[in-house]
Amino acid sequence: MKKEEKIIVGISIGDLNGIGAEVALKTFLDSRMLEFCTPVIFASIKTIAYVKNHFKFNLNLHSINSSDQIAHGKLNVLNCWKESVDINFGKEDSKIGKYAIKSLEHATKALKNEQVDVLVTAPINKHNIQSETFNFPGHTDYLAKELEGNSLMFMVSDGLRVGLLTDHVPVAEVASHISADLITQKVNTVYQSLQADFKINKPKIAVLGINPHTGDNGVIGKEDDTVMRPTLKKIKENGKHVYGPYAADSFFGSDNYKNFDAIIASYHDQGLIPFKTLSFGQGVNYTAGLNRIRTSPDHGTAYEIAGKGEADNNSFKEAVFSAMSIYKNRKEFALISKNPLVVTKRKP
Repeated sequence: MKKEEKIIVGISIGDLNGIGAEVALKTFLDSRMLEFCTPVIFASIKTIAYVKNHFKFNLNLHSINSSDQIAHGKLNVLNCWKESVDINFGKEDSKIGKYAIKSLEHATKALKNEQVDVLVTAPINKHNIQSETFNFPGHTDYLAKELEGNSLMFMVSDGLRVGLLTDHVPVAEVASHISADLITQKVNTVYQSLQADFKINKPKIAVLGINPHTGDNGVIGKEDDTVMRPTLKKIKENGKHVYGPYAADSFFGSDNYKNFDAIIASYHDQGLIPFKTLSFGQGVNYTAGLNRIRTSPDHGTAYEIAGKGEADNNSFKEAVFSAMSIYKNRKEFALISKNPLVVTKRKP
């Protein structure tokens, strides 16, 4: 692969008191990674050098101040701030949260301006990032605002793909958020992503019910009968291979999930508990449906092991490879169809 063809991977550094910087740097300890992509960490050379020295990583860092200085074959660190950062591994700190957002904002701007091809986000602390100027439950909601398209939280690992109708919504409010329009939108987003991002021509999608036992004919809730079933029936009549609603309690244990290209869960824990049980350490959080590509590892800041050198970087590495794979798949798909999620040519 020629240098100019390498995919440029932007990396937002996340919560510096967590394991994000550790797993990011561990991923590029293997110099062969630089043969596949060109990484750009959005932080500061002082900060990343401190983390590198703390863990005694044998890495060469390339300090840059603008995207036109990105060098292929090197681990680039784009300076988003100049001052020193007081890192205390394992501690929640609102000041650290501000640097997580500063990194994310710079990386997202570079993604929008096509200065990087894809974005991989290290874990943030959803509490210490909140401020008057940043009021989002997490990455997905922020990127949905900044990028074009209809975002969907899509957890992927090998053949297992789990999307969510509702993501960071309190359980008490889940049913009120689910409507025919939302179901139709999310199914369409999953369907389109499976075709464009994962090269599946005729996807089969399963949808999990809202209530236990999908409501037991209205005994445990009516939403599955009044909203879910008629909506899925209409979608299926329009030509998509969508099935359900399925009772969530037995769907994964019976291995029924293996019969589908993707599963759509009604709410966060309904989908993520089985996903992480089946694939923890290898899973990737992908924000599907947007005009740019963002992935992240399937874990959080892990304060309890931060700074100890114990963090497993497999999920972060998978997030990098998944982002690159989706980028390539979209480019191929764009050549054979009028795909609204076209990957545009990178700006020089």
